[in-house]
Amino acid sequence: MIEEEGRVIAVVGRYARIEAQRSRACGHCEVKGACGTSLLERFFGQRPVELLALNAIGAQVGDRVAVGISEQGLLRAAVAAYLVPILALIAGALIGETLGGPWAEAASLLGALLGLVLAFWWLGGYSVVSAPLPGRQPLVLRRLPSTSIAVPGPESRGEAGDSHS
Repeated sequence: MIEEEGRVIAVVGRYARIEAQRSRACGHCEVKGACGTSLLERFFGQRPVELLALNAIGAQVGDRVAVGISEQGLLRAAVAAYLVPILALIAGALIGETLGGPWAEAASLLGALLGLVLAFWWLGGYSVVSAPLPGRQPLVLRRLPSTSIAVPGPESRGEAGDSHS
């Protein structure tokens, strides 16, 4: 199960609307600040994400919670969202080129576009059908202890008034 921390901002029936801060993708990578992901994050900023999660534990507004989703469900959703459109684009281009005759290049381009449109159409239906499946829904796993940020006093920072050594 992949877990993320968040805060409940609303309760809607059996579900809780969770606001979670995105995990930094580049924290553990070897090229840290040099990849496209880090550049996009610096340009657009790191905005919180809202998601609707099944609230099996009865979390209330303001609770810090751990939210989880199964690895299998996430993997299937990623394959559907990324791999299917690319394969449909390539297949459409190949079919268009094969059937295009003297206009093979134009038919390939049109076939690629048609394949991509059909893949997105399929993906819309697939997401509606698969969204209610238990393995595909985020789930509120447990409440987390609330944390408060305490600012250390001058004594703990080594700035204790008149003690000169």
